[in-house]
Amino acid sequence: MAVSPVITTDIVTDTIREFAHPLTGAATDYDPLLNLIGDAHFVLIGEASHGTHDFYQQRAEITKRLIKEKGFSVVAIEGDWPDAYRVNRYVRGLDNIASANDALSDFKRFPSWMWRNTVVLDFVQWLRKYNDSLPQNGRKVGFYGLDLYSLYTSIEAVLNYLDKTDPEAARRARKRYACFDQFGEDTQAYGYAAGFGFVPSCEQEVIRELVDLQKTMGQKVKHKGRQAEDEYFFAEQNARVVKDAEEYYRTMFEGRVSSWNLRDRHMAGTLNDLVSFLDRFNGAGSTRAVVWEHNSHLGDARATSMGTDGEWNVGQLVREKYGRDSVLIGFTTYTGTVTCASDWDQPTERKRVRPGLRGSYELLFHETNMPRFLLPMRGNDTLSTALHGPRLERAIGVIYLPQTERISHYFNARLPEQFDAIIHLDETHALEPLDRSSQWEAGEVEETFPTGL
Repeated sequence: MAVSPVITTDIVTDTIREFAHPLTGAATDYDPLLNLIGDAHFVLIGEASHGTHDFYQQRAEITKRLIKEKGFSVVAIEGDWPDAYRVNRYVRGLDNIASANDALSDFKRFPSWMWRNTVVLDFVQWLRKYNDSLPQNGRKVGFYGLDLYSLYTSIEAVLNYLDKTDPEAARRARKRYACFDQFGEDTQAYGYAAGFGFVPSCEQEVIRELVDLQKTMGQKVKHKGRQAEDEYFFAEQNARVVKDAEEYYRTMFEGRVSSWNLRDRHMAGTLNDLVSFLDRFNGAGSTRAVVWEHNSHLGDARATSMGTDGEWNVGQLVREKYGRDSVLIGFTTYTGTVTCASDWDQPTERKRVRPGLRGSYELLFHETNMPRFLLPMRGNDTLSTALHGPRLERAIGVIYLPQTERISHYFNARLPEQFDAIIHLDETHALEPLDRSSQWEAGEVEETFPTGL
């Protein structure tokens, strides 16, 4: 009986060093990544936390190259549709919005730092300048949100649209959406009451409104020009957000898997709808999109313990639909600082990121002694075998609990199946919010934490 060779840590780190591309700050750093992407239409670029400057900054630089060199015209983010659409109007020069900071002003809901930060501000300013430099008929790059938390903001957007286009339809919509009135704007109170049957759900009302909008307005805007169709598509997507958000908040209390799957299905569906809509004007198959979300949404869930638990995500759904026309890119870090909170809706803080745990990809990459590198993995059997795992992988969302690091922030993954390429930045720095709290300014008090928790 043949015995499989033992792959030691030294062999693995030597293999990583053999195929890794050091990131030195040179303009050519990401040439290998652009070669890997090739003619793909969907590039999904993750982040290992929602509060790391370096992830956001490197992702923005990669995206600029995708726009300039490969004709990408969609930047789609893990943000709400109506909030991001204000940015979209600004970068495309459609409204009299004073500045990039003003364009980001609709991102008010916690955690606002995810999109109201210095890196996104600079990128939005760059995007506006890039679009302004295009010839008159050039294809401008848009900025869009894929998420579904904006139930009440999306209701308001639908009503505003109908008030201007069909007052009678607006009256019907108000009557249907009045189903939520008794809860004010407390989505969780609605979800709890409807989920446990204490009040009738608003499910049928929001479905009827979406169908009514599609029937009454869908035909009216045809042949009325691009602006009319854009405005209708914005409203239709908001009506779809309301429908999916209603279901999401109602299923939150059924368990994590149901609500997670619904949310990621919505985000993948919004991406598909957006690309199909833009293809109508630019030609079938002509739209290329880059997606900015957390690693946990964009790495293929089938290669993680998430998938084992029955969860799917955007990365998996995009891969299943588009195959090799999609490229999934993840980030990792070993230590540093991060912008985060200690609980939902709590003040913004700046905490130290604990060193990667034993048995993690983060520690493995640290042991290569390469401070920053790109590691393309697609099609590399040698690297895939060395990194196959499973190993621990860290995920810091908007909440970071270093005292329970192992339980709260690590899961098992097979990295070469999860991503097509990984970018490791050994020491990273906290994202700088546009709206700083005193806790963020102060930073974390020096303290010694036990390891291995």
